[in-house]
Amino acid sequence: MATGTSTEVRAATGARASAPSNPGGRLGGFVDRHTRLVFAGPAVALILLILAFPIAYTLYLSLTQWTGSLTRDPQWVGLDNYVRIFTDDPRFWDAFGRTMAFTVGTVVVQTVLGVALAVLLHRELRLRGLLRSVMLMPMIATPVAIALIWRLMFQPDLGIFNQILNAFGLPGSTWLANEKLALPLLAVVDTWEWTPLIALITLAGLTALPAEPLEAAQIDRANAWQRFWYVTLPMVRPVIVVALVFRLIDAIKTFDIIFVMTQGGPGFATETLNLYIYNTAFQYQKLGYASALLIVFFALVFVLTGLTLSFRRARD
Repeated sequence: MATGTSTEVRAATGARASAPSNPGGRLGGFVDRHTRLVFAGPAVALILLILAFPIAYTLYLSLTQWTGSLTRDPQWVGLDNYVRIFTDDPRFWDAFGRTMAFTVGTVVVQTVLGVALAVLLHRELRLRGLLRSVMLMPMIATPVAIALIWRLMFQPDLGIFNQILNAFGLPGSTWLANEKLALPLLAVVDTWEWTPLIALITLAGLTALPAEPLEAAQIDRANAWQRFWYVTLPMVRPVIVVALVFRLIDAIKTFDIIFVMTQGGPGFATETLNLYIYNTAFQYQKLGYASALLIVFFALVFVLTGLTLSFRRARD
C-alpha cells in the first residue's frame, strides 16, 4: 500500500515538473515568432477599416441606383452609371475641364512662386525670421475664413477692389459674378493661400543641401543664375516634386473656397468635379450616380499622382 502511494506521489510530482512554470511563455514565444503581425496587425486592420470599407461601399453604391431613402433599398443597375458618365453627361465633362484648368493653373503658378520665394528667404536677409513667419500666415488661416474675406473684397458694392478702381477713376467690376473672371479669381485665392506650403517644403530642402557643389560652381565663376539652374535646382528637384504632388492632390479636390465664394456659379462657371458630385448627391439625391462619379474622381487623382511620380523617377 505504501509502495503504491509513493509511486503515485512521484508520478504527480513528475507531471507538475513537466508542466511549464511560466504560463505566459507560450504567448511570449508567439510574439517573438510573429513580431510584425502582432505589432503591425492592429494598425493595418484599422487602416483597412477606415479606408478600404468606405471605398468598397462606394464602389458597391456606384453600381446601384439609390436616392438615399431608408425605406427603399439600392437597386442594382450594373455599369449603367459609368456608361452614362462617359457617354451621356456633358455636365461631367465641363466640370472635368474646369477641374483640370484650375488644378494645372494653380499648381504651376504656386510651384514657380513657391520656389522663387524659398530661394529668396534662403538668403541672409535682415528680418528673415519675421518674413518667414509672415509667409506662413495665409496657410495657417482657415480656408473658409479666407474665402469669406476674399468674397467680401470682391463684393461689387462694398469690396475694396472696386473702391481702389473707383479711386483711380476706373469703372468697377462684378468680379465673381462674371463668368469669365470667376474661375481665375478662385485660382488667385488658392495661389495666395497655398504658395507658402511649396515655399516651406522647398526651403527645408534648400537648407539641407551641401555647400560644396555651390562653392565649386562659384570657384568656376558661375553667376547666380547658373548656380541656381545647374546646381541648386537639380539637387532640390526631388523635394519640389514631393511638394508638387501634395499640392496636385489637394488642388484637384478643392471644395471649401469654391463652395463658399461662388457655390459653382455664376451658372456652372466654377462648378468643378467636387461640387458637381456634391450637388448630385445632396441636392439631386442621386447617391448611386454620385458614387460612380466619386470612383471616377478617385481614379483621376490616382492616375495624375502616378504620372507625377513616374516623371520624377524618369528624371532621377
